[in-house]
Amino acid sequence: MRILGVIPARYASTRLPAKPLADVCGKTLVQRVYERASESGVLDRLVVATDDERIMEAVRGFGGEAVLTSPDHPDGTSRVAEAVRPFDCDIVLNIQGDEPLLDPVMVEEAANLLVEDETALSATLCSPLSNQALLDDPSAVKVVRDLRGFALYFSRSLIPFVRVSEGAPPVYEHIGIYSFRRDFLYRFVSLPPTPLSRAESLEQLKILEHGYNMKVGVTCGAKLGPSVDTPEDLEEVRRIIRGAGFNTP
Repeated sequence: MRILGVIPARYASTRLPAKPLADVCGKTLVQRVYERASESGVLDRLVVATDDERIMEAVRGFGGEAVLTSPDHPDGTSRVAEAVRPFDCDIVLNIQGDEPLLDPVMVEEAANLLVEDETALSATLCSPLSNQALLDDPSAVKVVRDLRGFALYFSRSLIPFVRVSEGAPPVYEHIGIYSFRRDFLYRFVSLPPTPLSRAESLEQLKILEHGYNMKVGVTCGAKLGPSVDTPEDLEEVRRIIRGAGFNTP
């Protein structure tokens, strides 16, 4: 199967303007994400989907591939769907552009969920939520799965509610990397919003509410640091990279 990775990178950001071009210890944020995703070894091709020529130039400057998309997309998945059209692929990975400490193992895992299960239309990852402070944090999205590993529901609330602890599953935190079969990606972005996806502000709930499936794998990878949404997140990532000795110029 031919596997394409796409990193959506929008220039405008309310909390962190020009976020993809932010300096992260001598490299741009988008370069950090691109290099980490490339290390997975599972992708036949990797591109950045952006709405801005400055990001295009930056990506090409470090030897990456980028495509220019419309500035009017409502979300990153819609941008990914536009970017995919010129490419010959079977599986598409939507790799978040704000994860400079992405574990490459997760890219491989997300792709393999579709390679190994032909009944799965889309897939994502989760990990046991060990930080008790995040149990009631709406920014930490939780997911519950059926016995075959398919998503039953995603929520910003604590799920499941454990009334009987014996034999209860762990609380799983959703990890925002997605894989789609190419044809299903186009179907997904054409689906109208649904009541639960609006209420929770979780795009992936459209898939479940419209009766489609999403496989959810428990990752063996590690979350090495925060996604970058604010200046404080950016500084934390810089601190981690300096301390961990990540490859820098």
